[in-house]
Amino acid sequence: MTKADIVNEIAKVTGIEKVTVQKTIESFMDSVKASLSKNKNVYLRGFGSFIVKKRAEKTARNISKNTTLIVPEHFIPAFKPAKTFVNKIKSNVKKK
Repeated sequence: MTKADIVNEIAKVTGIEKVTVQKTIESFMDSVKASLSKNKNVYLRGFGSFIVKKRAEKTARNISKNTTLIVPEHFIPAFKPAKTFVNKIKSNVKKK
């Protein structure tokens, strides 16, 4: 499902214009990105959490040049689904 599909689905269900729905979704995503860039997690009860994960420093290898390099410690965005969300997916997949 793409962002356009989500916009179409929400517009169909709610009766709100697609342009308004798209602006709302874009605004939501901008808010999540801004919060994560400030190292603040976003919690959506019953759905999940957008969190910032810390990746430790590691040694990587370039096999073609046979060299090693150090990848410094860095942070990445991640999504952790809520338990109720995970349980719903598990139960729906088993039924099929």
